[in-house]
Amino acid sequence: MASVERVGLFIGGRWENPPAARRFETVNPATREPLASFVAGTAADVDRAVTAAVQAFPAWKATPAPKRGSILLNAARILAERKERIGRVVTREMGKVISEGLGDVQEGVDFLQYMAGEGRRLFGETVPSELRHKFCLTVRQPKGVVACITPWNFPTAIPNWKMAAALISGNTVVFKPASSTALCGTEVVRVYEDAGVPPGVLNMVTGSGGVVGEAILDDPRVRMVSFTGGVETGRQVYVRSAQTLKKVHLELGGKNPILLMEDADLGLALDGVLFGAFGTSGQRCTATSRLIVHEKVYDEFLGRLVERLGRFTVGDPLDLSTGMGPVASADQEKKILEYIDLGRSEATLRYGGTKLTGGVYDRGYFLAPTIFETRHGTRISKEEIFGPVLSVIKVGSYDEAVRVANDVEYGLSSSIYTRDVNRAFRAVDDLEAGITYVNAPTIGAEVQLPFGGVKNTGNGGREAGTAAIEEFTEVKTVYVDFSAKLQKAQIDTE
Repeated sequence: MASVERVGLFIGGRWENPPAARRFETVNPATREPLASFVAGTAADVDRAVTAAVQAFPAWKATPAPKRGSILLNAARILAERKERIGRVVTREMGKVISEGLGDVQEGVDFLQYMAGEGRRLFGETVPSELRHKFCLTVRQPKGVVACITPWNFPTAIPNWKMAAALISGNTVVFKPASSTALCGTEVVRVYEDAGVPPGVLNMVTGSGGVVGEAILDDPRVRMVSFTGGVETGRQVYVRSAQTLKKVHLELGGKNPILLMEDADLGLALDGVLFGAFGTSGQRCTATSRLIVHEKVYDEFLGRLVERLGRFTVGDPLDLSTGMGPVASADQEKKILEYIDLGRSEATLRYGGTKLTGGVYDRGYFLAPTIFETRHGTRISKEEIFGPVLSVIKVGSYDEAVRVANDVEYGLSSSIYTRDVNRAFRAVDDLEAGITYVNAPTIGAEVQLPFGGVKNTGNGGREAGTAAIEEFTEVKTVYVDFSAKLQKAQIDTE
């Protein structure tokens, strides 16, 4: 522990490093070397963090929203200045290739800039009254103390998505980053601290979901929880939060399809499938995990895909020539290999399917990009794997492709490759997903648009865009009667 940075909790504007606290480390998944040590927070630490957020809330709520926006804009500037360094932290702690590590940070910069502008909007509505001399409007107000519980796969982007929207809306925040990427979460908090976020407005408690997470969910002073993670954990968050009637926003899993039609631009689709399936080693909730191909181009496209993977580089994620780095942890590697073993028993392995060994591979969690030919209905074609494993399914028509695409429990992202504009617009209407791409892969969200899904992908909320403001605010309806007499709505007095 003495050889790495010792990071503390951030509560009430101060970094705390209790000398007797239990600690844990994060490691580089490409080398297994330790990166930093963190406090394993307790329920008492959560209590202090929530208390700090409660105490800071009145002043932060009273801060004019444009002033809150100025602080977020300052945070965007600082994050941009630190992009190269923090991008390397993302790659070293999470394992995604450096171009994606830098992109993770840039997404945070973009969202901070976008949310800073919302400080001059935070729109309500004005509507006509049914009565004379009466004015009707709505305003948006913060919820209070909100909790942001974030995953490891986008360890700077997703914390910024949640916290920037919460803060511009006037809420105060208790933040629990994923334990395996706690250093990335720490870097984000340091940006907000240096940008001038007042003490207590943002607090971070590191530690396990079973201790820190449950203490957050059980505290009645926390009025909202925004959680991104797995479906089963999301259900537990939802049920536990219901005991104190918290608002809960869940972003959960995906089993995202690309529909490849017989008239598609196969070269364009090939680039899209490779990035969609194997970008971030398949560890995105929007990753392409199913490729549904029309039978007329099935053999040609699959052959080109396998040939292209033969030239695809897996290795050091800090090397700019690397196409795919390691998976994020030993647990991830174990789970993915178990699904690959399952795939061998129910499908045809066309490429990969192994743990890579020798040289640099022996130091980290490296898997070969993997392709299975399968039929719809197998477990690997319907369950979320969250790794570099692509199921390829042959269909005979557009209608069959849509039926296959929709017949899973998830509905986050979807894609169709076609030159037929009529069919493209049909797909927008037909695909059961919160996001549909036309002639692009299932990944690549933009911060000014809502992000989220249907079915077991979540509970209906949306992140990013103006929808993020709706998630983190309460609507208050205001009636101003300037008639100087009692008027009774819905009661006919004439």
